[in-house]
Amino acid sequence: MMINKVEICGVNTSKLPVLKEKEMKALLLKMKDGDEESREKFIKGNLRLVLSVIQRFNNRGENVDDLFQVGCIGLIKAIDNFDLSQNVKFSTYAVPMIIGEIRRYLRDNNSIRVSRSLRDIAYKALQVRDRLVNKDNKEPTVSQIAKELQVSREEVVFALDAIQDPVSLFEPIYHDGGDAIYVMDQISDNKNLDDSWLENISIKEAMKKLSDREKLILNLRFFDGRTQMEVADEIGISQAQVSRLEKTALKHMRKYV
Repeated sequence: MMINKVEICGVNTSKLPVLKEKEMKALLLKMKDGDEESREKFIKGNLRLVLSVIQRFNNRGENVDDLFQVGCIGLIKAIDNFDLSQNVKFSTYAVPMIIGEIRRYLRDNNSIRVSRSLRDIAYKALQVRDRLVNKDNKEPTVSQIAKELQVSREEVVFALDAIQDPVSLFEPIYHDGGDAIYVMDQISDNKNLDDSWLENISIKEAMKKLSDREKLILNLRFFDGRTQMEVADEIGISQAQVSRLEKTALKHMRKYV
């Protein structure tokens, strides 16, 4: 398994350095003055961050060395764009950039694509969501978004799911000094889209293929806006079971649409 791999791309991961926050700030200041040695030290001191992120993708069957290299590209982009004056931890800034770089790589190397029609619904849904949040100062329901777009709730759910991995919003991606960074903390990259996957979708037909419990979970989660914990309490199972059944149901639906 990737998590047990000691050497990736010729790098001995067991001997990677760990930088303290003060060290990182000092190196960043030197880097601003063009100190290449400090830059190299800063990159090496944050390679563990890349390793933490790519573990999230360890069930895709992708080459670990490739993911590590792509993650390092994201790390370097984060370093080049990081603004020390913003008073944000570097890891908090870098994680979504590393994830974005890996997702773009997987998108470009994946034979499964998102159709233009599905992509358009997802784009519009995200725009409507942002507008309603700014207007009402709270998250809109799927029904509200669907009404604005004049499409079914099922289409909104599937379009948004199609542009991101079906993982739990509460899945920790990285632990930064004891504070976990969760999937829900990272805004999905709207650019993680492409042409020609499904030209026609049939959500209702796909839903018929699911078990009664899977249908109930998806309805409660996406149509009623319940959290996984609320769903777990209602149907009498654990949150982990809800998360697993939700992922399985979404993956199963993709086989029939």
